Amino acid sequence: MAYEPLHHKYRPQTFGALVGQDAIATTLTSALNQQRIAPAYLFCGPRGTGKTSSARILAKSLNCIAQDHPTPNPCGICETCRSITNGSALDFIEIDAASNTGVDNIRELIERAQFAPVQCRYKVYVVDECHMLSTAAFNALLKTLEEPPSNVVFILATTDPQRVLPTIISRCQRFDYRRIPLEPMIVHLRKIADQEAIAISDEALRLVAQVSQGGLRDAQSLLDQLSLLAPPVEADAVWDLVGAVPERDLLALVQAILSDDGTAVLDGARKLMDRGREPLIVLQNLAGFYRDLLIAKTAGDRHDLVAITPPTWADMQTLVQALDPTLFLLGQQHLRSAEGQVKNTTQPRLWLEVTLLGLLPSTLAGQAGGTMGVGRSGGAIAPIPAPSPTPQPAPSVVSPPLSVPPPAPSDMALPPGTANGAAPTPAPVPAAASNSPPSNDHEAPSAAEATPSPNLGQLWLQVIAVLEPLGTRALMQQQGSLLFFDGVVARVGISSRPLFKMAQGRVENVEAAFRQVLNHKVQVSLEVLPDPKPEAPAPNISQAPGQQNTTPPPPVVLSPPPSPVISAPSAEASAEPAATPDPPLPADTSPAAPAPSSLPAIASDFDRAVKNFAHFFNGQVVDLNDDLSPGLDPTPLKPSEAAAKQPSHADKDVPF
Repeated sequence: MAYEPLHHKYRPQTFGALVGQDAIATTLTSALNQQRIAPAYLFCGPRGTGKTSSARILAKSLNCIAQDHPTPNPCGICETCRSITNGSALDFIEIDAASNTGVDNIRELIERAQFAPVQCRYKVYVVDECHMLSTAAFNALLKTLEEPPSNVVFILATTDPQRVLPTIISRCQRFDYRRIPLEPMIVHLRKIADQEAIAISDEALRLVAQVSQGGLRDAQSLLDQLSLLAPPVEADAVWDLVGAVPERDLLALVQAILSDDGTAVLDGARKLMDRGREPLIVLQNLAGFYRDLLIAKTAGDRHDLVAITPPTWADMQTLVQALDPTLFLLGQQHLRSAEGQVKNTTQPRLWLEVTLLGLLPSTLAGQAGGTMGVGRSGGAIAPIPAPSPTPQPAPSVVSPPLSVPPPAPSDMALPPGTANGAAPTPAPVPAAASNSPPSNDHEAPSAAEATPSPNLGQLWLQVIAVLEPLGTRALMQQQGSLLFFDGVVARVGISSRPLFKMAQGRVENVEAAFRQVLNHKVQVSLEVLPDPKPEAPAPNISQAPGQQNTTPPPPVVLSPPPSPVISAPSAEASAEPAATPDPPLPADTSPAAPAPSSLPAIASDFDRAVKNFAHFFNGQVVDLNDDLSPGLDPTPLKPSEAAAKQPSHADKDVPF
């Protein structure tokens, strides 16, 4: 007689013999008793939970000739029951969808379903692993599945119901098979072991049920293998046969880890690998054992939640009694991050040892403080973030970079009309002048004058230094000024109303520059400075009433003229009368000549205004007298001629 495996020999023959599927057995039994037979059924669930066995039981219940009607308790001895059991029945067609995936196979099945049964009441079609059918095959089956002939029943079985079309599921009565619970499986395995005279201990039998993870067929196959060993079969034989790490060895390894003994940890790992355990299996079993330790710490009375034998469970409860659960959480995170490296590397033993050393409490304590994990060569193990990172304080005073010189006090404190303690002119300070490069004049600001905070100027210079692109940098350097900053919000003034709309499109660039300088986000708002370029009256020069001033005053330029200017007289030339056809009056006899004490102030004011104006157009001050060669006419060019000789803006790199 041929050998029959245990999972074939002890296949359930009635609904009452199904293990761990009481709800499904009760429902199908009631349907048979009430003669309410559906045209299609869908059995879905993990492997080895009774789907195919239920399909055969249902086929025998529908066609058992011991009764004149369908019965939930087929006899199993009549010709129909025996032919269905051995697969020789003509009206019981079992199809493997993995090898019949095409639409042509389904069309052939539909054509055969139109014929009446040969020897049974119902023609039963069982499509195993139906999720392997193609979409076209599913669609071809839809109409027949919804309205099959009155004597045809379809039973679809699958382990992956997510891949079955919703239109198919909606036409079937769906039954979800669950994994077999641990205790009913142990009882069933003990019954088989007693009938087969297999000498196996209760601890080993429980371990067989735990290793099978709810699959009864896997448990019966493993028990069949263990029956070939010399009796009695103990738990160590089960661990050796399945290739997993024994729970006692895992407990010893964890004890060495918790004792912070690196040498003992390496010795334990080396012994496991010398006994044939794969490094990846050791890592995965240890991760599961850490989960069991966490349950032992937080729910010590729930032994049903873990697959651990009672003696080991008692030792685990004693071990974790005085430990912090955070230690196991960090250990699991470390093992999860290292699993990919151990799986894909060419040196799994090395990386397993490195990972185990990273589980030492001294190492995990450093990881909890925000340091990197154990993966020092290549960064394979991700860093474990600190539970409570210390917030970094916001920078208080930002020092300007070395490449950007600090602004001179005269540029921030004194208006253009003030120099060497002289009274300021009525002209207000242009906004663009506050952002000009430092002047060579170093006048000390008066204590009575309202001056902006030097920190704003330094911060603005540093922001401009990192501002990108160059066009935005030039725009903000020439037209912008920092008016207010409190660490979160910055107000920037724009001196030119026509350029304000252009500057609004560069707010994101300015915010990015603030973030680069201060390492945190700053909200930037723009506003137009009031009256940015007012007309300035001429300096107040003392003269007698009624007298005509024949000496031209120094031209203080506060707003750009419509045509570019290539030159301006120097400060020394502005103090003296210009060369004209009419002979000028002597300086000592001119009634309109300014007082000697006010000449330096006027010259300084004019010099600063000229430089600001030249900087506004990204130009420079040119003295024509320095460029004249001997024998050339020193007569200055007319404005129209100067404009003709000036290069056009198209030849320059205009930043905005």
